Amino acid sequence: MSPLFSDAAEQHHAARAAGTSAAAHLSPAFPGRAPWGTAGKLRAWQQAALDRYIEKQPRDFMAVATPGAGKTTFALTLASYLLHNHLVQQITVVAPTEHLKKQWAEAAARIGIKLDPAYSSGPLSKEYHGIVVTYAGVGVNPMLHRNRTESRKTLVIMDEIHHAGDSKSWGEACFEAFEPAARRLALTGTPFRSDTNPIPFVQYAQDTDGLRKSVADYTYGYGHALADHVVRPVIFLSYSGNMRWRTKSGDELEARLGEPMTKDLIAQAWRTALAPQGEWMPNVLRAADKRLTEVRKAIPDAGALVIASDQNAARAYAKMIREITGHKAVLVLSDEAEASQRISDFAAGDDRWMVAVRMVSEGVDVPRLAVGVYATSISTPLFFAQAVGRFVRARKRGETASVFLPSVPMLLGFANEMELQRDHVLDRPKKEGEGLFDEEDRLLAEAERADDGPDGAGGEELSYEALGSDAVFDRVLYNAMEFGMQAHPGSEEEEEYLGIPGLLEPDQVHLLLQKRQTRQIQRSKAKPAEQADLLELPAEQRPVVTHQELRDLRKELNGLVAAWHHRTNQPHGTIHNELRRQCGGPLTAQATVNQLKARIAKVREWAR
Repeated sequence: MSPLFSDAAEQHHAARAAGTSAAAHLSPAFPGRAPWGTAGKLRAWQQAALDRYIEKQPRDFMAVATPGAGKTTFALTLASYLLHNHLVQQITVVAPTEHLKKQWAEAAARIGIKLDPAYSSGPLSKEYHGIVVTYAGVGVNPMLHRNRTESRKTLVIMDEIHHAGDSKSWGEACFEAFEPAARRLALTGTPFRSDTNPIPFVQYAQDTDGLRKSVADYTYGYGHALADHVVRPVIFLSYSGNMRWRTKSGDELEARLGEPMTKDLIAQAWRTALAPQGEWMPNVLRAADKRLTEVRKAIPDAGALVIASDQNAARAYAKMIREITGHKAVLVLSDEAEASQRISDFAAGDDRWMVAVRMVSEGVDVPRLAVGVYATSISTPLFFAQAVGRFVRARKRGETASVFLPSVPMLLGFANEMELQRDHVLDRPKKEGEGLFDEEDRLLAEAERADDGPDGAGGEELSYEALGSDAVFDRVLYNAMEFGMQAHPGSEEEEEYLGIPGLLEPDQVHLLLQKRQTRQIQRSKAKPAEQADLLELPAEQRPVVTHQELRDLRKELNGLVAAWHHRTNQPHGTIHNELRRQCGGPLTAQATVNQLKARIAKVREWAR
């Protein structure tokens, strides 16, 4: 190794040389491919972030980069530079899961950095430059890692740093273990949390409202990555439908997915849609498989992933896929060694489908995943962003990703905010309806961490029983805009959207969606109402509008309905139904701009 550089200019030059050398040994497909035709070089954002680090030489540095942008490549290049210049003597990588420990070790080995992913205690073999551990592992024995950190100048890389706030004990353990570190690098694709737990070693600054927000040293968001062709554009295909279920008290309820309901009813309708015994999941899986077939015409090894709520559902979905496609799906049920190997085999192979519960939602690198089905009731923006991140890793220019969703307003909102840069905010008051399913998410996480036996069933009695469901193609969401109108599964209208080519530039996707919608509207006009496949007529009343406009109108309508409720004591649902009766049109979640404006005017007319 060379001696320390005497000035910043020499350091900068050496950093670029070391960065190029390190990147040259990384596989183009793992973990972050360089721009097209420039394999062996850092991406522009990676080099810019490295330059900023070299210039400032900070003890703490947080890099926020969208999933698929190549955070691992940046981190390992920086680690190579710090080792090369004797600024650190060893490395500790902290990862969220056991599978990611192996993934980090493999990536580091490709540039000559040896990390032990199986380290548990005691002295480390001299052949290694450091270790990879999980946040849970640090939580078990923080003093072990503090002693290691104090013994030599250590670079600590905290992957997906927001996990350090998952529990108070994890955060305290990370602070205890790594407070003495010479250098700390925090990485995340989602620097926000659904709660207000502070994240260790993350800097917070007050905004104009007096709220403390996380501050990143370098940010590379999805919008920038999309413009640079580093990630794929995501097409969201939303499916609605009628749901029927029986409550614990024996009452049978029916509702349309996406309509205004109480929190409990939204949760039950959503879970009814995902229930294996209904028709919603088979229809959506059938549509997703058709989409996968279309994508594989341009991307021959493209794969698809179903993210399930629990192990029983995952098994049922895998069985459905076999019945629909005639091919077996790869089933990943836990974070055990065998499951990790299944993910690795799937990533290297050409199987069509994989079904997993939670472990594939974050950090796991399977670049060929291009089609996804969000079949879980987890409703946090963090989990959604990380889940969608599994499908955006581009390998060549023009690849697109397709994600199938239930028509739940919360999810549709997340889908339309893909390019929104978020920060972790402390001190914020909880808004009405926020954290709607936090308790459910907590229970699910506990269930997944527990040893529940072969079926993963916790034995808790369900609060409802799913009786039946159907699926209706609802709309396509792309680039904060909505396209298409409702159509029955298997219809020509649905096929139009499932058949979008798998290789398109972002502006071509937008243009093609507009053309498909125009064609759908023209067909709808030509059919008599009783023969039209669309459930929402007349078709011309659903123009292409921004999601922000629709969201503002829905918010205004709901506010007026709430005011009318306080004035008349009528239930919200009764008021919405009366507005639909008088003004026409579908449920609020599926209503057009004109229909929403008409209902707003009607409520104001009532008030006068």
